Amino acid sequence: MTPKGVWEAVMALLNFKKRDEGVRTLDPKIEAFLQDYSIEVMPRTAEKVEDFREILPEGTRVYIAHIEGTPITDMVATAKRLAADGFNVMPHFPARIIKDAATLGDWIARYQGEANVRQALLLAGGVAQPHGDFHSSMQLMETGLFDKAGFDRLHVAGHPEGNRDIDPDGGDAAVMDALRWKQAFAERTDAQMALATQFAFDADPIIAWADRLAAEGISLPIHIGIAGPAKLQTLIKFAIACGVGPSLKVLQKRAMDVSKLLLPYEPTEVVAKLAAHKAANPDFNIERVHFFPLGGIKTNAQWAIENGGRAAVPAAQTQG
Repeated sequence: MTPKGVWEAVMALLNFKKRDEGVRTLDPKIEAFLQDYSIEVMPRTAEKVEDFREILPEGTRVYIAHIEGTPITDMVATAKRLAADGFNVMPHFPARIIKDAATLGDWIARYQGEANVRQALLLAGGVAQPHGDFHSSMQLMETGLFDKAGFDRLHVAGHPEGNRDIDPDGGDAAVMDALRWKQAFAERTDAQMALATQFAFDADPIIAWADRLAAEGISLPIHIGIAGPAKLQTLIKFAIACGVGPSLKVLQKRAMDVSKLLLPYEPTEVVAKLAAHKAANPDFNIERVHFFPLGGIKTNAQWAIENGGRAAVPAAQTQG
């Protein structure tokens, strides 16, 4: 092939996505499935967004990920900003980076005092060695501090493809025991609870996992983790780091397809399949979509706007 031919082939791949521009038809099942979706930010990524109301629907639940080393002052400042803009703020409370009950109480008081936070995602956290007294989300719940402070919604982690930090042998016995404990906690308290899951790329394992939970009496609503649009290599990096298992094959297969290799991944296929399953099975226990904006918050929000119709209209466009 001549140099000119190579160049034309590359440009054809880069422009591949543009051929359908202007003919997008909204899928009403996806629109329904994306209703009240949530999204995750970090203080440093939130700083890159000038106005969240220009990209997110009114009242969107925004999780604030607490990465090891992030000062609590930065977390609270981000929560305060988002709350002032009318969003439902849900900060992470990673057990293994919280030194003790006094520290936990201080965090809760700061979030409440400065941002009126009343909901939290409780999880073990991604560090190997606990910094103090806690190593699991269950221990955080057992302190009673969230109930005492009037938190009315507590989410906990879900793992559709298992978690080798909890079950090193690749099984799920410990994960399932923890879910049964959390189900029992929800039944004996007034807290509104849900499972916010790790992201996955294949709908079939997600559906099988959700059905299994229901069959075993775990009725906590599932807010399914979905990776937003991103470069393929970015997703593969995060998938490996986060221990995503079977559905990683979806990305590997995509990487083998030269027509898709240079295009950003979009979650359209997995969302469409889950949305169709939900439409056909209204009692299916996936209640919401939770986005991990691995390719950027604005990029993720734009995908939602293009695919979600009324479910994704930005808050700034609904003022009136």
